[in-house]
Amino acid sequence: MEKIIFERKLYSEIKKFLDDDEIIVIHGARQVGKTSLMKFIHSHLKKSNAYFIDLEDFGFLEICNKGVDELIKYLNARNYDLEKHLYLFIDEIQYLENPSSFLKIIFDHYKGKIKLIVSGSSSFEIKTKFKDSLVGRTINFELFPLSFDEYLLFKGYSLKKMAILPEKINIELRELYSEYAVTGGYPSIVLEPVLEKKERKLKQIINTYLKVDIRDIGRIRNLQKFNNLLEIVASQQGNLLNINELSITTGLAMQTIEEYLFILENTYVIKLVRPFYRNIRSELIKMPKLYFEDTGIASIIANKTFPNSISGSCFENTVFSELQKHFGSENLHYWRTNKGQEVDFVLNAKKPIPIEVKLTFTGKELTGLKYFCEKYNIEKATIITLNNKCKTSVSWLNVMYPWEIYKLSN
Repeated sequence: MEKIIFERKLYSEIKKFLDDDEIIVIHGARQVGKTSLMKFIHSHLKKSNAYFIDLEDFGFLEICNKGVDELIKYLNARNYDLEKHLYLFIDEIQYLENPSSFLKIIFDHYKGKIKLIVSGSSSFEIKTKFKDSLVGRTINFELFPLSFDEYLLFKGYSLKKMAILPEKINIELRELYSEYAVTGGYPSIVLEPVLEKKERKLKQIINTYLKVDIRDIGRIRNLQKFNNLLEIVASQQGNLLNINELSITTGLAMQTIEEYLFILENTYVIKLVRPFYRNIRSELIKMPKLYFEDTGIASIIANKTFPNSISGSCFENTVFSELQKHFGSENLHYWRTNKGQEVDFVLNAKKPIPIEVKLTFTGKELTGLKYFCEKYNIEKATIITLNNKCKTSVSWLNVMYPWEIYKLSN
């Protein structure tokens, strides 16, 4: 039986550039679905001249490492007409000894004849191998674990976006969202129906990706201290990142911690959210807040197992992930002043959109949001909640569920 390949949201963005000259580069963590996305695009080009190369196949890796001429000979032998337009897919491009030179030669010598679509598992590793020679020749896309919309698709749950959903639907979505928050959005984990197997498979991803690949990519010497740091930050998702405290706790030098965090962020494990400020003097705290790209990964690292219920910090992390996938991490900040007023997220828009995340919202007015709105002359603030979308008498508050985040774009 042929495996079903689900459409990812990123496809709608990528297909806009399929007829342009630039090399499409898809970044993302291992197991996040890059190969499936590439195969989905490939399947939609079946009537076109298209070929797929997986560099985890040592035969293909050897051909490509010998150079572009060797690859062209192979394609000619396979009867691919390079006088016609060829879509060439190369999976796991970071395995090449010199991917930058390889891609540049194809782009410069076969422009208009070969359209390259490539993927790589680590932006850190790719950045160390990609040189300035590719500037202006690539367009980059990042693939993350499943969004909640994609999660519903993978679960076979059909949902039409409506202004107001029936409460029965919201109850069903609440249960599904709680599972999504606890177990995360890795496609293979979502598709596994047995919880015990989900946990085992996710632990396998952690062991091979975090404890082997990242160790080798970052040339990490003290693996035990690195793992200790990972466990500590996994238990602090949504918190301010205090390098000094982490240094004292782990026994690692502050510079080493900064290096490890850089590696973790550039291998799609964590994301650091920077503060929003218009007045640097009054908003003094410049430490970033730390989130995980996948809450299932964070759950296993911190607890060694999936928790029985979703916590407030885990819920906040999922909201971060949803906001990032809808609006981009560059448009996300948090806000906090030296007087203690704070807002969980500030979304860059024509006017900043302040967002507070509450697992359960009781309807009370939130002083941090109010202070932010007054300070920046904002008419509306948003509460994102899961357990109780209660009515509020506060006219400037917009209360929504996480599956309604798309409404913020309006």
